[in-house]
Amino acid sequence: MESITRFITHRLKLKVNQAKSAVARPGQRKFLGFSFTGEREPRRRIAPEAIARFKERIREQTRRTRGISLALMVKQIATYLRGWLGYFGDCQTPSVLQRHEAWLRRRLRSVVWKQWKRGRTRFRELRKRGVGQDLAAQTAGSPHGPWRIANSPALAIALPNAYFAGHGLPSMIVSS
Repeated sequence: MESITRFITHRLKLKVNQAKSAVARPGQRKFLGFSFTGEREPRRRIAPEAIARFKERIREQTRRTRGISLALMVKQIATYLRGWLGYFGDCQTPSVLQRHEAWLRRRLRSVVWKQWKRGRTRFRELRKRGVGQDLAAQTAGSPHGPWRIANSPALAIALPNAYFAGHGLPSMIVSS
């Protein structure tokens, strides 16, 4: 570290921030929101801190107490997501993006379930969206919470991925 710091300060005439600088293996450090896998051929991945900030921001935007429609909520999330993907979308671990996209859609399904409020409304909305009568009745009368119900087959049928794409939610998986 000392020899590198000396080279950078004397030869390149640059200032080194001692608090942020370190010499370590690629898998042990993060740089501009990215870290690297510890494999023989390191791959660029999103740092855990950046993922935590992403999830916190999405939780903030999907709070029950916001009092806004799903369309407006998805529009605001889409704006944030486009910027976030513009920066982090080029990571070399697409499975992380797939996992977080599924988490985001489940979060939105949970919000919709809470907006429907009552059992009769939930049953009616599920039936209107093509869910069978037995499954709709079973799901609408379920004692489970919104997060668990958001992962149910009934909500997957009633609110498919295309439903959120139709509201303007961009896909997190970037196809090459």
